[in-house]
Amino acid sequence: MNRKTLVLPAVVGLLAPVLVACGAADGGSGDGAAIVVGTTDQFVANEDTPAPLDPAYAYDTGAWNVLRQTLQTLMHAPLGGGEPVPDAAESCSFTDKVSESYRCKLRSGLKFADGTSVTAEDVKFSIQRVLDINADNGTAALLSNIDTIDTNGDEVVFHLATPDATFPYKLSTPAAGIVSKKHYDGNKLREGFGVDGSGPYTMKTELKGDQITRVVFSKNPNYKGDLKLRNDKVELRSFADADSMGKALESGDIDIMTRAMSPEQIKSMSESPKEGIELTEMPGLEIRYLGFNTNDPSVKNKAVRQAMAAVVDRGHIAGQVYGSTAEPLYSLIPTSIAAHTNSFYNKYGEPSGKKAAEILRDADITTPVRLKLHYTTDHYGAGTAKEFEALKEQLNSSKLFDVSIEGTEWSKFRPAQKRGDYAVYGLGWFPDFPDPDNYIAPFLDKGNFLNTPYVSTVARNLIPQSRRVADRTAASDAFTQIQQIVATDVPILPLWQGKQYVAARTGVTGVERLLNSSSDLQLWELGRGSA
Repeated sequence: MNRKTLVLPAVVGLLAPVLVACGAADGGSGDGAAIVVGTTDQFVANEDTPAPLDPAYAYDTGAWNVLRQTLQTLMHAPLGGGEPVPDAAESCSFTDKVSESYRCKLRSGLKFADGTSVTAEDVKFSIQRVLDINADNGTAALLSNIDTIDTNGDEVVFHLATPDATFPYKLSTPAAGIVSKKHYDGNKLREGFGVDGSGPYTMKTELKGDQITRVVFSKNPNYKGDLKLRNDKVELRSFADADSMGKALESGDIDIMTRAMSPEQIKSMSESPKEGIELTEMPGLEIRYLGFNTNDPSVKNKAVRQAMAAVVDRGHIAGQVYGSTAEPLYSLIPTSIAAHTNSFYNKYGEPSGKKAAEILRDADITTPVRLKLHYTTDHYGAGTAKEFEALKEQLNSSKLFDVSIEGTEWSKFRPAQKRGDYAVYGLGWFPDFPDPDNYIAPFLDKGNFLNTPYVSTVARNLIPQSRRVADRTAASDAFTQIQQIVATDVPILPLWQGKQYVAARTGVTGVERLLNSSSDLQLWELGRGSA
């Protein structure tokens, strides 16, 4: 097995400059057999999460990676990154100089997969529906700056409440996916796993109880957009864990495995290559962090959260648990985004029990502080449990904390976290788009993803100010201030940022294009043939 390390071109003004690697030659779908892709993402429809694939509700990487194959958006992220380009739209642009009015003209001849026409009214219906339903998952917050939507023939105009230079990026997310009134109610979520759109594929699911075991994506003959499909059929197969996914790759039951491979698998494939399997390393913008219910008595005093920030050894967690696949993170904004500052390191320095003790003593906090840290057992991979064992050991060894940990499956973990059941919890974030705004607003703005009770009025005023600037590098001052606020108040404690990996059997092409830096799954790039 050969190992590839890929880097992507920088998003202008956002990502630190990197080199561009040559990709493999294009390949077709060969004998027509479905290319089978493995994932450990779990898709469950239950009482807590009845509509996991409704674009008005879905707000996690796994669900979005299904929706990106089946729903079409006005704009989409181009191969290799950069500003969004039209997909369902023929053209889109701001019509003013202050980024408050955004006009899109639809491509002619657009159709849903069932053959009915896609109109500007469908676009308006789809996006207004997300806002009207306003599900508790935080999805609507992406589009909440829309004041009104007008249509005229094949044109749709979005009037924004405040200037927002990031709006084209938001229109490229599944939250802005175009759906039909024929299949979606404007006022309630579509329960179950049905998805109908005008995207590059149609889909059929295979279920076991309330859970998807596989999704078969078939080329949509009615798709008319910017994407070029290099296959006719792809199957996405869900596995309970990375080990079973790895065995399926080795036996030839699947062609590719994606997230979430375990650190042990990545190390083994790097050091002891297997014949006929290739590991590809790709740049990633994933971050992991601890979140806090700042209303909970155990962490309500920010001195407790600050002391945790002073004790936690990110380098040890990244190095010992994740190895070369992760690196320490000292801000909500990762190092590869130009607005990043090491705000937590600047404030707390190297891990120090002495400094943590001083913080708690000055705030008259009795030690040890008893806490329970919650994590999800099946959403981010096998390393999560080891990560929380390491966090527990670090905090308890300081003698300042009495920490226990508890793992819960994602389908129960996420609803409990949103309800505020957990004082301290671990989550990850894959950006909706590669802009510093998307590492700040989903956590700190009104209607945020975390449903956090924490409010910083200063931060919430700085967020819309930063969006006024079309040159995103010019917004750095606002993001620097926000990062300092987060380091001081610690509503969130950043831990590490990670790379992403794909392992594939020989004969599958386009693997290096399968994931972009935001971990968007681009199944249309896969084919069969020789590189």
